[in-house]
Amino acid sequence: MKPTISIVVAIYNRKDELFELLTSLTQQTDKEFEIIIVDDGSVIDLKPTIKNFELGLDIKYFRKDNSGPGLTRNYGAARAAGDWLVFVDSDVIVEKDYIEHIKNDILTIPCDAFGGADKAHKGFNLMQKAISYSMTSVFTTGGIRGSKKAVSKFQPRSFNMGVKRAVFEKVGGFSEMRIGEDPDLSMTLWENGFTTAFFDDIAVYHKRRVDFGKFSKQVYQFGCARPILNQRHPNYVKISFAFPTLFMLGYMMGFLEYFLMGRGVILSFYGLYTFLVLFHALFLTKNISIAGMAVISTYIQMFSYGYGFLKSWILLNVFRMKPEDAFPHHYHKK
Repeated sequence: MKPTISIVVAIYNRKDELFELLTSLTQQTDKEFEIIIVDDGSVIDLKPTIKNFELGLDIKYFRKDNSGPGLTRNYGAARAAGDWLVFVDSDVIVEKDYIEHIKNDILTIPCDAFGGADKAHKGFNLMQKAISYSMTSVFTTGGIRGSKKAVSKFQPRSFNMGVKRAVFEKVGGFSEMRIGEDPDLSMTLWENGFTTAFFDDIAVYHKRRVDFGKFSKQVYQFGCARPILNQRHPNYVKISFAFPTLFMLGYMMGFLEYFLMGRGVILSFYGLYTFLVLFHALFLTKNISIAGMAVISTYIQMFSYGYGFLKSWILLNVFRMKPEDAFPHHYHKK
């Protein structure tokens, strides 16, 4: 018997993105699933958009006061009927066999939760494709996330994540964290004896941020969240989490070496790194403009994440601040 699926979408304002997501869901080869859309206090009316799809999709729509994505997903999960909860962000597009592959994989790959990759759609603009590269590349933190072939366990991300409803309820769903709530859930599952898996045939097209400023702010927040996660789950700390901070500090040391000693030994390694990123991005995208912007987005990602990680580590471990006091915006409003 095939598993029943409830897709849960927490959304705030993104009307156009919601239209694209629902359009992709109308094209599914397997149409046996429900969609739970939870409007997290949007200032834009989403009902007209949803109304366009009510005849072709089994949609349940709810609206609540704004509290952030994690608690909003919990709200939707509590109103879902499926055996499995599939969380996707409102700014993704899924391929037509997404549901079909999920059901087949659940039956053949034993797990309590799963996740899939993200990639750039051919319709994305050049900057979105460059940011997608840096967020998934083996030369950045994207290469640390894990995959089917990774030695470590895979941590599903909430833009493309499935969990058994009974298991989700048992661990209490997403925590009070606003940033980093998805790896937090994955590690909570492990700590309770549950397993996660990577499904390599359910990748989604994830738009992410549309300019470098927003992207920098986003990955900075990710960096801040990691030391908090390390405190919450000390058994799953990895030295690789500090790599962007070491990258940033090494770059600063390279400039000091150059200006104080007249040597560029350290910076030469960064020149090689830049060369590798440029040609790897060019090989994957076949576009020199995307490759050039991928270099920029890669450095933004490493520096912003690295700075956020360093700041958070100092506040939590040197000044002994509580995470809720150091980063109040990282926690949901109750």
